[in-house]
Amino acid sequence: MKSKTLALSTILLFVIPVLAHEFWLQPQQYIFSRGEEVNIRFNVGESFTGDNWSGNQQKIKELKLYYADITDDLKDALSDEPGDSLQFSLFEEQTAMVTFNNINSYIELEAPKFLEYLTEDGLTDAINYRAGHNERDSMGREYYQRSVKTILQIGNNKTDVYKKQTTLPLDIIPLSHPYTISNGAIMKIKILFKGEPFVNRKIRIWHKLPGKVTDSSFTSDANGEISFPVETTGEWMVVLCT
Repeated sequence: MKSKTLALSTILLFVIPVLAHEFWLQPQQYIFSRGEEVNIRFNVGESFTGDNWSGNQQKIKELKLYYADITDDLKDALSDEPGDSLQFSLFEEQTAMVTFNNINSYIELEAPKFLEYLTEDGLTDAINYRAGHNERDSMGREYYQRSVKTILQIGNNKTDVYKKQTTLPLDIIPLSHPYTISNGAIMKIKILFKGEPFVNRKIRIWHKLPGKVTDSSFTSDANGEISFPVETTGEWMVVLCT
């Protein structure tokens, strides 16, 4: 998966859909030399083990590259072939960020499975709504979107693009640079929904080390923020269902 040892793999930031498993942007590595080709796969799976997403360009609402003060639309860089990956290169040393948002998708689940999902991901609003409207035993139906980002480092020049607010409807923003934070330091992350702090929401943190993935849960505070200690080895994901 990785072609070089990383001091800090990255923080992978995204929101997952109902019971459709995690979805993330998987580059072949996270730290690149100037001009080196970046290849990003769109993965779906569990515990950092996934298969290539079967979607294509037609299912993408937004695919953007943020660097310096520039935002590039990358949607046309993908073909109509299912499972296509994204390739690009940057020739200036800097921090870069790729964001993804897909068009609405639809799922339907049996009531027990739907309740299991809602409970696991702390979606109490939906649980209470179904209970209050005598729908607890009804089929679960939902439209969903995926809002995803990943942060890359090109060369040694660390820039502040990582904390830029994007056009994703749900945006998870690290408040410290993922590639300068010290081992054992506290990472603070802010969650915005349609530009406003997303308060009192369950956030899951995944940390992958060789042979092991840990899963921790936090609740966003009145500012839509969470804080957690980080190790500067392995890969990290911040996961939120809405």
